[in-house]
Amino acid sequence: MIISRTPFRVSFVGGGTDLRDYYSLEDGRVLSAGIDKYVYVTVKRQIGIVDYKYRIGWSRVEFKDRIDDIEHPIVREAFRLMEIDFPVEVTTIADVPASTGLGSSSSFAVGLLHALFALKGQMVTKSTLASMAAHIEVDILGRSIGKQDHFAAAYGNLNLFTFHPNETVTVEPVFYAPEFREKIEQNMMLFYTRLKRDAHEVLKNQKAKTQDKRETLRKMRDLAVPLAETFSNGCDLRRVGEILHEGWLLKKSITEEISSGVIDGYYERALKAGALGGKLLGAGGGGFLLFIVEPSKQQAVAKALSDLYQMHFKFDTGGTRITYYDQTVF
Repeated sequence: MIISRTPFRVSFVGGGTDLRDYYSLEDGRVLSAGIDKYVYVTVKRQIGIVDYKYRIGWSRVEFKDRIDDIEHPIVREAFRLMEIDFPVEVTTIADVPASTGLGSSSSFAVGLLHALFALKGQMVTKSTLASMAAHIEVDILGRSIGKQDHFAAAYGNLNLFTFHPNETVTVEPVFYAPEFREKIEQNMMLFYTRLKRDAHEVLKNQKAKTQDKRETLRKMRDLAVPLAETFSNGCDLRRVGEILHEGWLLKKSITEEISSGVIDGYYERALKAGALGGKLLGAGGGGFLLFIVEPSKQQAVAKALSDLYQMHFKFDTGGTRITYYDQTVF
């Protein structure tokens, strides 16, 4: 039995420039971090005495004998890609529900591939896991999503990802002093709006407007390096808030589906209560709101958004990893 643990992520700036429609023309760039909320994927090779070859547990339980019949799209294509032709069981546990803007499907894809490689006794790089996971979701399943989530899930920590027209990705860790991590973690507040959405559908409309909004996306991309430098140089909270706010205003202008009157209302309440800036995580339409808030203002912000669920979090520093490894088959 193999258990992988893969982090979800928060994306600070540059989201949307990791879509192929954008980076096929010019470099895209995203600053994001893995967080200590995870999806756990358990993969167990079974002995031959089974009623069905494949057992997959997710929102329902599937029992199948052929890969082509598996309903879970990521599991089906990962099995096909990895040539899983022996009895196997897959189960999943996640800290956070899907469709909440934290990159859950991509984290699952990375974690599943990591576990399957381990089950076959193979070690691969984080880049390989991220690239294969993106290939499954974007190329095989045709989902209108970018590649940033797969790389954030694979690498964890705080990174600047650059997406090149030739499909390669440059990963640059953001270096920071130990006291920075504690400072930024203590000054970020994350609230669940209780609104769920299909990222694929939101991004499909954004994808269609990539050319018309190319200059806006370029401005969003160009915020990534200044924010990374701000983090590295001691984390001026006010500057971080300003950059996130600027990026959020740019993002909202791409399509009307990214925000809503309800989301804008939450955002304005947080700013009036003292938040320095923030953004809606993920594609838009729902999920989590992230804010930068100084300690003296956090109680006021929490009160202003008391009807939302506040989720405390810290950075993950390891990315996807195998937490349990036992290939014994009885």
